[in-house]
Amino acid sequence: MGGVDRRRGQHDWQLLLHLDGPVSVVSGSLSRLSPAADLVIPAAARRGILIGMRIDFDPRAVDARAFYRLLTAVVVPRPIAWVSTISAAEPSRANLAPHSFFTVACTDPPIVQFTSVGRKDTLRNVEATGEFVVNFAAEPLFEQVNASAVDFPAHEGEFDAVGIEREPSLRVKPPRVAASPVALECRLHSTLGIGNSTLVLGEVVHAAVREDVIVDGHPDIRRLRPLARLGGDEWSTIGEVRDLARIAYRDWPQA
Repeated sequence: MGGVDRRRGQHDWQLLLHLDGPVSVVSGSLSRLSPAADLVIPAAARRGILIGMRIDFDPRAVDARAFYRLLTAVVVPRPIAWVSTISAAEPSRANLAPHSFFTVACTDPPIVQFTSVGRKDTLRNVEATGEFVVNFAAEPLFEQVNASAVDFPAHEGEFDAVGIEREPSLRVKPPRVAASPVALECRLHSTLGIGNSTLVLGEVVHAAVREDVIVDGHPDIRRLRPLARLGGDEWSTIGEVRDLARIAYRDWPQA
């Protein structure tokens, strides 16, 4: 019989949905092949979409860590800001860490944002120096990106600990990752504390893009080969790329 199992396991809660048997769309209805009542979903069925039961999660009733795992499993894929900074007290010590809560915040002026969950070396360095570099996390650098997430002590920089080659930036003091195909040099615009996290916004004052990833004057996604984070310990690569132009209202079919 169908139902929901809630089991204590490796994670705080593991929810498993059991069905009586294989599921198929038949004549616009969702039906189990073993005897059971049909759930009629004609519109979705016509589009070939299979809709099942939903499980509700109340963040007020779920452990914060468990809900964090849920969020990072469904807000995917997440691009990675591989952020390099320097220590204000010891400028020769460069830190490097990946942050997967990352996106563009504004286009004019160009501002990118990443989130520090908790107070880490990257955040302290950015607050103290006002500068950072977002290095592109590319597939060939997979092992190095992951290794730079090790919780090294503050006095030990990830560039040196992991053996990552650096190169000087043009407009800011933190170095770039030499092997990264793109570097966005940033000056701190502002920070915003939200709960246990800090949102960091930086104005891009210079962008350096490696020549071999540019096609017809524009960075090519197949040459960039970005990494992205998924849930748990899962990562993803670019996979299939589809081209689909946005439809203008004037071209929208009228009823």
